[in-house]
Amino acid sequence: MDILANFAQGLSIVLQPENLMYCFIGVFLGTFIGVLPGIGSLAAIAMILPLSFYLDPTSALVMIAGVYYGAEYGGSIASILMNIPGTPAASITCIDGYPLAKKGRAGVALFSTAMASFGGGIIGMLVMAALAPSLAQLALSFGPPDYFAVILLGLVAASAVSNGSALKGIAMVVLGLMLGTIGIDLTTGDQRFTMGIPELRDGVHIVIVAMGLFGVSELIASIRDNREGSTTQSIDYNDFYPSKAEWKSLLSPILRGGSIGSFFGALPGTGQTIAAAIAYAVEKRISPQKKKFGTGVLPAVAVPEAANNSATQTAFIPTLTLGVPGSPPMALVIGALMIHGITPGPRLLTEAPDMFWGLVASFLIGNIMLLILNIPLIGIWTRLLKIPYKYMYPTIMVLICMGVYSLNNNVFDIWLTLVIGAIGYVMRLYRFEPAPLLIGFVLGPLMEEHLRRSMLLARGDAMVFLERPISATLIAITVGILAFTVYKSISNYRHVRTSKTQPTK
Repeated sequence: MDILANFAQGLSIVLQPENLMYCFIGVFLGTFIGVLPGIGSLAAIAMILPLSFYLDPTSALVMIAGVYYGAEYGGSIASILMNIPGTPAASITCIDGYPLAKKGRAGVALFSTAMASFGGGIIGMLVMAALAPSLAQLALSFGPPDYFAVILLGLVAASAVSNGSALKGIAMVVLGLMLGTIGIDLTTGDQRFTMGIPELRDGVHIVIVAMGLFGVSELIASIRDNREGSTTQSIDYNDFYPSKAEWKSLLSPILRGGSIGSFFGALPGTGQTIAAAIAYAVEKRISPQKKKFGTGVLPAVAVPEAANNSATQTAFIPTLTLGVPGSPPMALVIGALMIHGITPGPRLLTEAPDMFWGLVASFLIGNIMLLILNIPLIGIWTRLLKIPYKYMYPTIMVLICMGVYSLNNNVFDIWLTLVIGAIGYVMRLYRFEPAPLLIGFVLGPLMEEHLRRSMLLARGDAMVFLERPISATLIAITVGILAFTVYKSISNYRHVRTSKTQPTK
């Protein structure tokens, strides 16, 4: 009853005309910026941050939050239509979203992402309203060994994302881990695998990897397969809604993706990309349509979007209740609050309840605004696919170059993107899927950081991973998945070998 009363209080605050206006400004600008490749929610918040200094703290926080989850939703649009991730987390949406667009179902894919984002946002809002203090305490109980075990489980699950052999999936995960080690070692300060190139000292940015693997490689493949330079896709603009069977297939993935995203969003330092990657990998394991993942199925698009948006909401939990940024954009939120004289921490819920519950209620209003704003635009977005390829190719390449160049204002990043794109195209020819590589690249550096931190705290004793209940349980699950994968691979090998040795009638 207290939660309902507090939420009603927050709803009365956010429904004030001024707060409604700033909420709409936030989701509108966030969606617009999210569509632009390579910009992302961090840059979007940074752009609008100076305006928040002149607003009431509640209005400022509501607007910044709208920009945050609006940008994450907008990132899926370019991912589905052009295979160019608008945000790093949207790179997971590319895996099945773009194949759906190539089948002429871009409208259905965009509608499904809108519904999945809305469902994930509502799940994240409910989790934040009901469990914010409890989740904050749970996040505090997670130590470096527990983070390592969670990420290890995600990497093992990522090897199943590939539609080819398990060995190819593992090879791609390892390659992603290797890419993640490039740059300065944060522990020793030494340069690793930079090959004497100064621009690689800070490592390879995820936007560069995502743009190369999904954007440039797809561009090369499209030019090769469509020499005449015109699109042959046939799109029914009146059929944007999933069928009854597809609606039923979306419900469970949205619930699972929203739950996984809520959990990882509440863990400081994880963020939406990791939440979307792990949610996709888990769904790949348990979905009835898992064999079709990567070829364009709606549940595979809904899962990362639901996880992405729910993680965006629950990232505010450690930010506001602990004063610890749940993701890089949340560091800007903390800065904005401190400029207004508000210190995030455990006392925030009692010292500024109107602001906290106004923010929670704004998630509901903002997600409804996103639906109202974006569903009517689906027809406009899908019409982009009817533009002849000879005009789309240079436009897409210019957008990729602009997005990559905006990271560091460095031409080297553009050349690196082109190189990774060429490598990604060669991998496509030999049926090596890019998704496990991307997941390994995202999770690898974080896993290495927590592994080193764990070993330093335990003075080199590896038993620390089995002495903690959380990490021990997660490692046991990981070992179980590996054992099952090995057993299944051996069984398939024996079955194939037996069928070859049997005489034909």
